[in-house]
Amino acid sequence: MRKYQPMHSRPFQSLSAFPEGFHEVDALRSEFLRQLFVAELAPGDPSSRSASIPKVLVRFWDDADAVPSDVQECLDSWSALREEGFDILTFNDLSAAAYIEKTCAPRHLEAFRRCHHPAMRSDLFRLCYLSSSGGFYVDADDAMTEGNWRLLYGNDRLKLQPLSFDIPRQSLVAVAGFWRFDQPRPDRLYYVNNNPLVAPPGHPVLRRALERATAALLAATGPIDIQATTGPGNLTVVLAEHARERALAGLPPDYEMMREWDQVGRTRWELSYRGDKRDWRQLE
Repeated sequence: MRKYQPMHSRPFQSLSAFPEGFHEVDALRSEFLRQLFVAELAPGDPSSRSASIPKVLVRFWDDADAVPSDVQECLDSWSALREEGFDILTFNDLSAAAYIEKTCAPRHLEAFRRCHHPAMRSDLFRLCYLSSSGGFYVDADDAMTEGNWRLLYGNDRLKLQPLSFDIPRQSLVAVAGFWRFDQPRPDRLYYVNNNPLVAPPGHPVLRRALERATAALLAATGPIDIQATTGPGNLTVVLAEHARERALAGLPPDYEMMREWDQVGRTRWELSYRGDKRDWRQLE
């Protein structure tokens, strides 16, 4: 991807008006995502029920025998969902590889084995699992808050968390502010997180994200950027391309931005492992 350079964004009148290949240009892709967020896609009716998204909560921690106590607290916080009819699964390096070998193609397993950091394996595994089986994925360092999962199961769209990064301040911008961003902001970078994810089996965005990450891993001959190769950067590129294609075809969105994630769960930033190389950010 080309390096982001602050610029005055063109006033594209619709998502379909963005030029072909825009998703590989950081500034254009960011403006596309801003417009997508501002569109305020209609949230699902929380009184209804998704027909195709399984009630399965999926997490990953690489070493099942070395889960830090504070991470285990996060994992345990979701236990109440069992009373709501959820299956709760926690995968590790061994069980994730076994799942990929059984469910996906050999190239996906090879790509998983090439992931040099647990965060990368977690990134790739969630794409494998949700592409094949569907469900609700959360990172191991997310803790349940109100657990209002019905906000995410009101329809069969892929649910994604929107994010914005303030470039001068080098900090994330509160999600609540998205819905007021009706003007271009070249000082901010807009993208989607790859956590949490809620999806029906076989969603095209996740399948394409899996194939893009797999191809990059198999072709790599040097250092790999985690964020761009398997993480949010990869997912954002694919979502932007997919959203434009649907807009050009006159099709409604099959994806939706999460507005109320804090009513379901929240990331805990004070965890002990963040101080060492187990946190991928420490590699930068």
